[in-house]
Amino acid sequence: MTEPAGTTTTLPPTSANGSAPPASRTPARGRMRTKISSMRAALITGTAVLVVVLIFIIQNAHAVSISFLGAHLRLSLAVALLLAAVAGALVMAAAGTARITQLRRIMRRDRRRPVPASKQPE
Repeated sequence: MTEPAGTTTTLPPTSANGSAPPASRTPARGRMRTKISSMRAALITGTAVLVVVLIFIIQNAHAVSISFLGAHLRLSLAVALLLAAVAGALVMAAAGTARITQLRRIMRRDRRRPVPASKQPE
């Protein structure tokens, strides 16, 4: 599609990490989204997830033997699986935090570095 003569479009600059500019913040349906409505939706979702987790724990209450690095435990199957999921989430959070810290350090270093004369805008 071509634009009518005499019209120009300007796009916002890309972000520092090179991703596309953010989409408009207005909701598609015309409803206003507030912090309270977002919090209410998050609480309802959290309650539903909690109910599912409780059902999981109740249905998997039988004990199992677990051996890991020389340690021998006897735990409920649900508790063992939840502990494994939490440990996995913590490992992923640590990896994400390390990457974000690395990117921030690179951006800070690039911000302090002077721009060469050949690269400066005219």
